[in-house]
Amino acid sequence: MITVKRDVIVLGGSAGSLEGLRSAIRGLPKDFPGVVFVVLHMSRGPSLLDDLVRNWTTLPASFVTEDGPFGFGRIYIAPPDRHLIVGRDHLHLSRGPKEGLHRPSINVTYRTAASAYNERVVGVLFSGLLDDGASGLWEIARRGGVTIIQDLQEARFPSMPQSALGDAPINYQLRAGEIGPMLANLSSGSESAQMQHPLAEPESEREVFSGFTCPECRGPLYRSTTDPVEFRCRVGHAFGVRSLIDESASTRERKMYEAIVALEEGADLAEYAASRKPSKNGSLEREAAQLRKQANDLRKLVESLT
Repeated sequence: MITVKRDVIVLGGSAGSLEGLRSAIRGLPKDFPGVVFVVLHMSRGPSLLDDLVRNWTTLPASFVTEDGPFGFGRIYIAPPDRHLIVGRDHLHLSRGPKEGLHRPSINVTYRTAASAYNERVVGVLFSGLLDDGASGLWEIARRGGVTIIQDLQEARFPSMPQSALGDAPINYQLRAGEIGPMLANLSSGSESAQMQHPLAEPESEREVFSGFTCPECRGPLYRSTTDPVEFRCRVGHAFGVRSLIDESASTRERKMYEAIVALEEGADLAEYAASRKPSKNGSLEREAAQLRKQANDLRKLVESLT
């Protein structure tokens, strides 16, 4: 049997993932032969993730700061507000549309790494909310790579690994402390994963109009015709089902608060006009009172939503 060295590693995580990421990275040997890409959801501001990672390992570790080649035996970290795209022997940074509400998106790095390195890729998904990573792990599995999720009992927020477990073929479900040694074995070729056959290419990659609009840009959303289902607009915003539900709820709430602001401003303007020149029949005062009541009713409705 031909031994495959699975030496292109992508570690993805979100809320509650730092502890698991730390355990996994600390479990890598100092002579680790593979290359590791780390993609964590983070805010747009400055991040100290690179300093944290360097404290966990003797392997060289840094944020990716520009497009260029990469080397093995190193850890590369996606910077805030940039997608990390893995090409054959080189990396790209992109400020393209968010996927699954995030930039960097875990799916982007999983998917591009799988496209470039096929069965050599190992995707590891740690704790997090919603479903980023699920479709990317599916793509890794489709191309013959290895998929790993953090043990659901250990993950602080198991939503992301749970979504992946439901949507993609998963080779291993491991506790964080077991992941580093497993990655070392996979990279050296000493671990022969119980692999599924690469998933068959779907007969059609067509997308169909979903009838929904993008919560980010309000453009039409097109739904993939294969599992796991993804929704994507023509701009490029992409969502899993759970991400779309979450962002649509946020958009509805935001729009209702915008309506409250418009109603209250209308009431303030009517009251200002009435103070400057009271109407003979009190129409401005009545309009202000009506707008104020509508704003209060809408506020109660927003606050009652669960």
